[in-house]
Amino acid sequence: MKPLFGVLTQSRGYAVKRILDALRRRRLPVLVVEPAGVVARIRGDPTFKGRSLSELDALIFRGFGAGSAEQIFFRMDLLHVLERKGVFVVNPPSSIEKASDKYYTSFLLEQAGIPTPKTVVTESMEEAMKAFEEMGDVVVKPLFGSQGKGVVRVSDRDTAYRVFKALTFNNLVLYVQEFIPHKGRDIRAFVIGGEVVASIYRVAEGWKTNVSQGGKPVACKLTPEVKELSVRAAEVVGCEYAGVDVIEGEEGVMVLEVNAMPTWEGLEAATRTPIADKLVDYIISKIKK
Repeated sequence: MKPLFGVLTQSRGYAVKRILDALRRRRLPVLVVEPAGVVARIRGDPTFKGRSLSELDALIFRGFGAGSAEQIFFRMDLLHVLERKGVFVVNPPSSIEKASDKYYTSFLLEQAGIPTPKTVVTESMEEAMKAFEEMGDVVVKPLFGSQGKGVVRVSDRDTAYRVFKALTFNNLVLYVQEFIPHKGRDIRAFVIGGEVVASIYRVAEGWKTNVSQGGKPVACKLTPEVKELSVRAAEVVGCEYAGVDVIEGEEGVMVLEVNAMPTWEGLEAATRTPIADKLVDYIISKIKK
């Protein structure tokens, strides 16, 4: 009997389309699940359009979309419930929670001995200014966010004051990280099942290298050290697959972030690696075991 896949998503972006194509080429049954349409019952299984989600062999998580705090908490609860009911959720809900929180990810990387930039996280503007004075050139990031959106580089004291003031006025957390000079490039390593399956340099004229922000993807071959760091970073966060961002600084390579819901349009264009096929084949192998 063929395994039944689910894809949990609010939109049909590039990665979702590629996953669906990979599943259909293998003639595998698939249920596209929209988070807002799920019904949960204490005495019974969560359902979508009347179909029990506990029947799924695997559920690939590709995002909740925008929502209130209540909606996000409820949707995360659903992932935990399905995992407890025996569905292979990819990525595991605990890893999604860890990777979505930049502070916790940074903490886990540091605890595991994986090099990562100096970082201060606080709700105090005074402490954030102290951190800026200590580091001199910093990147201020939203605690939750991706694709480089809302990330600001600050190297001037007055600008730091205004940025921190605006963030605290809106009751936001101040995530202040030292800026690592990188000559306009960093690395995205794509890890599946403890193996780097593809990697690129993200090259830009400015300091932001995200492909979504204009960075150009260029295929690259990683050193054994960077491969090992990337795999370890994904494992520390608990991801079955992940996009690991690595930067080459004067003091050596460092891991910046671990993305538990990476997209791969630029990476596929540069490397011609069929990421969705590799991901689906990996999930099938895990289900069979």
